[in-house]
Amino acid sequence: MSKLPGCGHDEADEDALRGKMPVPDDVQEAIRTLLRWAGDDPTREGLRDTPKRVARAWAEYCQGFQEDPAIHLSRTFEEVGGYDEIVVLKDIPFQSHCEHHMAPITGKAAIAYLPKNRVVGISKLARVLHGYARRLQIQERLTAEVAQCIWDHLQPEGVAVVIEAQHGCMTGRGVRTPGVGMVTSRLHGCFLADSRSRKEVMSLMGY
Repeated sequence: MSKLPGCGHDEADEDALRGKMPVPDDVQEAIRTLLRWAGDDPTREGLRDTPKRVARAWAEYCQGFQEDPAIHLSRTFEEVGGYDEIVVLKDIPFQSHCEHHMAPITGKAAIAYLPKNRVVGISKLARVLHGYARRLQIQERLTAEVAQCIWDHLQPEGVAVVIEAQHGCMTGRGVRTPGVGMVTSRLHGCFLADSRSRKEVMSLMGY
């Protein structure tokens, strides 16, 4: 039986020995098809290993589909020394990919909550963001999912999430307008219901 270049059991065994994730032949061939359709030759030297590299890259880009981001909020702390003010984590960098063109979304997020008797390690807020960002997304849904996850699992007095990002589907194609940022926000609890609380948290987040 003939084998396509860059695939087959022998190379799969070699990948396993090197600790690399094996890539199924049909996935590699799908990427070769795209390369041919784009006008290039997938058999040329510079592209021979590209199907494997692309497949492994996308497995990493979309690893959020394999996890439940809420698990990062399962461990909380009640010994807070009486602290009952807003907690804010700002300028959290993230990368995602839009579900419409599979183009990069790059930006930063600010996450805030007003604790009710318990807090969570601050790195966990970033992990929740990354868990949802490492999926095919739209920015509006990403913002809503992060806020809802924190609201449901920490049960605080309020949650605020603001995301600012640039979209490759707009900067690198279509209207090709670089430097344009999109801002989305989602508020829950006191930050939504009380204008003074909303003004305070938005100011703390820099908006």
